[in-house]
Amino acid sequence: MLIRQFEYLVALARERHFARAALACHVSQPALSAGIRKLESELGVPIVRRGHRFEGFTPEGERVLGWATRILAERDNLTAEVDTVREGRIGTLRVGVLPEAATAFAHVAAPFGARNPRVALSVRSMPAGDIRRGIADGALDCGTVRTPLDPSRTRGRAVLYRERSLLLTADSGRFADRTAVQWDELAHVPLCRLLPDPLWPRVSDAVAAATGEDPAVRVEVDSVPALCEHLGRGGGCAVVTHAWLSPDGLPEGLRAVPMAESADPSGVALAIADRRPEPLLAAELAAFARTVPLQQRLDAVLPAEADSAGLVPEPRLSSRG
Repeated sequence: MLIRQFEYLVALARERHFARAALACHVSQPALSAGIRKLESELGVPIVRRGHRFEGFTPEGERVLGWATRILAERDNLTAEVDTVREGRIGTLRVGVLPEAATAFAHVAAPFGARNPRVALSVRSMPAGDIRRGIADGALDCGTVRTPLDPSRTRGRAVLYRERSLLLTADSGRFADRTAVQWDELAHVPLCRLLPDPLWPRVSDAVAAATGEDPAVRVEVDSVPALCEHLGRGGGCAVVTHAWLSPDGLPEGLRAVPMAESADPSGVALAIADRRPEPLLAAELAAFARTVPLQQRLDAVLPAEADSAGLVPEPRLSSRG
């Protein structure tokens, strides 16, 4: 059983096509097919469903694929750690990032990359479930996850920032002069929804719990610039997490008003796979992330009176345990 056979299998899972997988592995298609058949013979189980083209993996093949992914990840971790000892920090760091945290995470990734020019950062935006699976099976070295801010529940994670729900409205809107908005005040308020927004179910539930009615969504848009343009023209209000917004400030004509705090506030943290030895570069990134004043940068989008009113408490940062 050879590492090369596992590489063929993982490439096939990624490309979903024999010829493309062979090209990615720099071998001929017959060589790739022969390598996978030899792996099937050695393990005594069918791995690939074959027809005129690639049709997926058998149940046994799915299990073998999981092991192959983990083995290749450990091989890469070993290589990176040896290279780090010999030559300094070097290698590829694979990070999964929640879509709503992508802009904020750039404030960590960019300076980390500048300080470690021999580290290649592969940062991919993906759903929370994909990040959890990627960390578990070794396809990712680390990833951003949503987490409670209770220190007893954040062990092993570097908390990046506390999430804040904001109401975006035009300067001339009914809530523009407020320092905070209660959820029950959004009854019958025309809302603009950002797509995709994984936090929307929480927003919808909060409005429904406070008003007894579902939120009144009038418009759905698929980008933050489109959302701001619509709101600036008087198109209602929108509830978003402040990590969507640029710390450089809001577009002219818009105002951000904090929503009332939830009883159990949450944050976004950087999580590392719980395995030994710990992925070295991922641990370095987590340690660096704790030094970045990300909370202050994100909160810069809030009006000054919100901060003075004590509506923007600092996150309770956790340490690795």
